[in-house]
Amino acid sequence: MSGKKRKQKSSDESKFLPMDRKECKRRGWDELDIIIVTGDAYVDHPGFGATIIGRVLEDAGFKVGIIAQPEWDNTDDFMKLGRPRLFFAVAAGNTDSMVSNYTPALKPRPKDLYSPGGKTGLRPNRTTVVYSNRIKEAYPDVPIVVGGIEASLRRFAEYDYWSDKVRQSILADAPADLLVYGMGELQTAEIARRLDAGEDISSIRDIRGTAWKLEVKKWKEMKANADSTFPYVELPSYTEVSSDKQLYAKAFKLMYEQQDPVRGIALIQPHPKTTIIQNPPMRQLSQEELDHVYELPYTREEHPSYKEKVPALETVKFSITTHRGCFGSCSFCAITQHQGRTVSSRSIGSIVHEAHLLTKLKGFKGNIIGVGGPSANMYAMKCKKWEKSGACKDKLCLYPEPCPSMDTSHKENIEMLRRLREIPEVKNVFVSYGVRYDLALLDPEYIEELCEHHISGQLKIAPEHYSKEVTDCMKKPGRDVFEEFADIFEKTNKKLNKDQYLVTFLMSGHPACTMEDMIELAEYIKETNRYTEQVQDFTPTPMTAATCMFHTGLDPFTEKKVYVATSRREKNIQRAMMHYRDPRNQTLVYEGLKQAGRQDLIGNTWNCLISRKGKKTSSYTKR
Repeated sequence: MSGKKRKQKSSDESKFLPMDRKECKRRGWDELDIIIVTGDAYVDHPGFGATIIGRVLEDAGFKVGIIAQPEWDNTDDFMKLGRPRLFFAVAAGNTDSMVSNYTPALKPRPKDLYSPGGKTGLRPNRTTVVYSNRIKEAYPDVPIVVGGIEASLRRFAEYDYWSDKVRQSILADAPADLLVYGMGELQTAEIARRLDAGEDISSIRDIRGTAWKLEVKKWKEMKANADSTFPYVELPSYTEVSSDKQLYAKAFKLMYEQQDPVRGIALIQPHPKTTIIQNPPMRQLSQEELDHVYELPYTREEHPSYKEKVPALETVKFSITTHRGCFGSCSFCAITQHQGRTVSSRSIGSIVHEAHLLTKLKGFKGNIIGVGGPSANMYAMKCKKWEKSGACKDKLCLYPEPCPSMDTSHKENIEMLRRLREIPEVKNVFVSYGVRYDLALLDPEYIEELCEHHISGQLKIAPEHYSKEVTDCMKKPGRDVFEEFADIFEKTNKKLNKDQYLVTFLMSGHPACTMEDMIELAEYIKETNRYTEQVQDFTPTPMTAATCMFHTGLDPFTEKKVYVATSRREKNIQRAMMHYRDPRNQTLVYEGLKQAGRQDLIGNTWNCLISRKGKKTSSYTKR
């Protein structure tokens, strides 16, 4: 029995990228070309960035291994697969390591969804820098390429919420040779091919979607001689943006404007000891290329060496990514800076093919639990200007209202969902989150299709706030748009004789959000009976417009001042206002109401948020 178990385990492991030398030998490999070091557990699923890059490199003919969540206080784990022939690829994981490790209140998270058993403490703070330092100690002359969300969104000098200061570009802090930003399949494969052809890493400076560093002296010479591969704009330096908030906001705007692969140019930012040069963005994958990436031989399981499940896999195992990119441009979101504003969609045939694969997986019970991308219903949407001109520099696609140039038809989306429903082994195809409701309003057929076939009782949507000042700052649709959708959603379900509800996600502490705005939100929740548990405090994460506003108090696009709740006490009060019913929040809510001069909301009448001491508020809801 034990022999049979070992044989089965070896067979299972052979389907994964190797994690140790024994697995390499089973493949007949004495040496690896590339070793990926990641802060996440190794889950062989296309929902994990390091896995996609590993499979893409393997598909290109390279021998790839993975070191997942190594011990970082010495070099032992970093040497367990030996010396790679070409380079180390380093990624913090699917999220920034500081977001993984800390809550918005700056407290250690009780669980890490990307670690076996949800265990915490398996990745260091500032993972990319720490891993790069250990690798440089172990193999000083092996090239290091950093990528993933942490490196991508920290490629320039950036305000860091956790240290409350502007930090240097991650390239200035880490001993890395190249940084891959955005979705890195094309860049990483080209780096591998060129190193394999004998080029030196120091000469690879012309790949789009990468950033690199140059000595200050050489940068001055290059600038004086106008010797640049790409047209560029120089950003205010690290020294300037770290001491001048207006220049920080200016630098952010300049950077934001050049993140389009069609019209974007290079960006250069001097640092005290080095100069950071970002080449223009890489083009998006074509539909054929995107199909191919998602059809690579993923096992869709955790590596067999893990004794516990990785929680993050459970949320995506039976879901399908249909597209990349988002033209929503929400202020608090960095997808524009990482995946881009233009949408790249898979073919319906490829999506259906993946669905057939899901039906054969262990544990599949007939339900595909999620179909979509950053926004579920942007699948196959496009603007006629994107291919030749890129996304517009001077206006947004959805704010203040959807642009008439945008093809917002849900026709292909509906067809794709119908094709998935036709698969005999599939009982349900759920689209229970990620629906952009301002887009859905433009296509009543989609709303009816959604309600009739693709919701399991609840549809999760994200109005984020109900105050116009806040939603305008967020670049989100306002309360009137939400109410229009909610009304149509209710009428559609009534017509279909279905008992289904909206679950709303709300946010406190976003720039422009005052105590009065939070009280307005709480009053609206009470009046409309839309109390929700799905709330969060705004976290200033790298490279978002909202983070720029949080740090500078300025809207980088208009240069106007923006109110920002920066004190921990005020942020706590704002968050408590969303859960005014919770007895534990009574003191904070009372304090906030008193500060705003809204003692009229303290008492026992129908409109009061909290009671006077020792008394309950009325349960009556105004209609």
